[in-house]
Amino acid sequence: MTEVADRVLSIRDLRVVAPNGAVLVDGISLDLKRGEVLGLIGESGAGKSTIGLAAMGYGRGGCRIAGGQITLTGTELTQSGKSVREAMRGARIAYVAQSAAAAFDPSMRLDRQIIEAPVQHGVMTAPEARAWMLELFRALQLPNPESFGLRYPHQVSGGQLQRAMMAMAMAAKPDVLVLDEPTTALDVTTQIEVLALLRDTMRRYGTSALYITHDLAVVAQIADRLMVLRHGKEVETGATGEVLQAPKADYTRRLVAEREGSLRPARGSQKAGGEVLLALDRVSAGYSGLTILNDVSLSLRRGETLAVVGESGSGKSTLARLVAGLLSPAAGRVTFAGRALEGSYRKRGIADLKAIQMIYQLPDVALNPRQSVGETIARPLTFYRGLKGTALRDELRQLLALIGLPDDFADRLPGALSGGQKQRVCIARALAAQPDLLICDEVTSALDPLIAEDILNLLRKLQDELGMTYLFITHDLSVVRRLAERTVVMQKGRIVEDRPTADLFQTPQAAYTRTLLESVPELRQDWLDDIMARRAR
Repeated sequence: MTEVADRVLSIRDLRVVAPNGAVLVDGISLDLKRGEVLGLIGESGAGKSTIGLAAMGYGRGGCRIAGGQITLTGTELTQSGKSVREAMRGARIAYVAQSAAAAFDPSMRLDRQIIEAPVQHGVMTAPEARAWMLELFRALQLPNPESFGLRYPHQVSGGQLQRAMMAMAMAAKPDVLVLDEPTTALDVTTQIEVLALLRDTMRRYGTSALYITHDLAVVAQIADRLMVLRHGKEVETGATGEVLQAPKADYTRRLVAEREGSLRPARGSQKAGGEVLLALDRVSAGYSGLTILNDVSLSLRRGETLAVVGESGSGKSTLARLVAGLLSPAAGRVTFAGRALEGSYRKRGIADLKAIQMIYQLPDVALNPRQSVGETIARPLTFYRGLKGTALRDELRQLLALIGLPDDFADRLPGALSGGQKQRVCIARALAAQPDLLICDEVTSALDPLIAEDILNLLRKLQDELGMTYLFITHDLSVVRRLAERTVVMQKGRIVEDRPTADLFQTPQAAYTRTLLESVPELRQDWLDDIMARRAR
């Protein structure tokens, strides 16, 4: 434990319970000293985010702090009134979420949102807050710092918006940041930049942090200590190097082994010579006069997994939306099972709608918060397959079992689920239609390694048993190597490589592909320093 005078955050015997009485966090104690970063590691539902929010004196979704003490910069939050806790949030402790898009008001300029906290908390005047905002913009290497704040959230890239959210969190100069998967949704090249800037900025200003993540290689670059969690309880805590190199608990050893073994090659396709299910011939597409996809041609055979990789803005998700019928091509031709495919889903027949299903990256956006899990999965069962009554209930139970959730989850609302559980519900909803082609848009990016491996195994099993075909959009190259027979690399809306996955990893031909491959974090603490030094040469 750290010396009392040096602690900015102290938690003792924390206990948090859900509205249904389930214990989410059970007896957690931790100390955080000034300038220190503590990584919270564990699978989905381990209590990581619940602890991070509790450090702010907050329980989401009706959860309540049922026991323990939380002392932030000398103030005991559990015994303080609501007004005291609210005054601390943003001023003494701030939260950085995984999804920057969800953190900003799309109708307001960035600068107005960033200076709001320091002005409202009385930390600074508006001119002082603007000057500090510009200093943060420069520290975070945002483009054109003097005018960057005049933009709206939709006018900047994902990586830039993530850095802007960090500036917003640091605007009132808090003592502690709660970083909840702040780089998980970023592509590997952008993740490196954001991670290095975040680390250097916190070091410059002496900011402490709870870093919540499921990626051991990422947290190894920034955390001084690690706390491993499972089922709301502490598994082990120690210096980052000690936990990674000599884990004491079996569960921690499994996490480390999973990360170190994450580059196992994909099995060969058993149906590589099958019929072409999907083909794009010189397709171009975009939004509001802006071309995103430019002269793209590719084919996908039945029973095959084709991965599409590239950095933010490369056109990966636009390609997925086009195949799903959410965006019509401006030029070119799309065929499915040998016939022309209508550009808009509104013009497609029910057979095509059933045959092509999509799993989205952000389950919080994809799920209706007012519909139970059972209602969400039952809708496509009825719409596409006409199931009712006993047949509907039986199929619902089978789908829940397939994704590893108990029957009683059918009655739960999305707000009562962890991030990984929500994503599994999204997968079950897509599978309910019994599609021929499943478009997977970053489906494992929000999952911890062990659950992600379960999902990948499930996808492999479905492919082997049902002949499923996957168009897999991802920035996680370890997933690509383990799942895909072929990989397409995209840059600025064009395909720069389209090759068998094993060949691409062994002998990348394009310089951009080589940059992507070297950007995959390694499980050693000095990896980030090494790669930033190489790029600076």
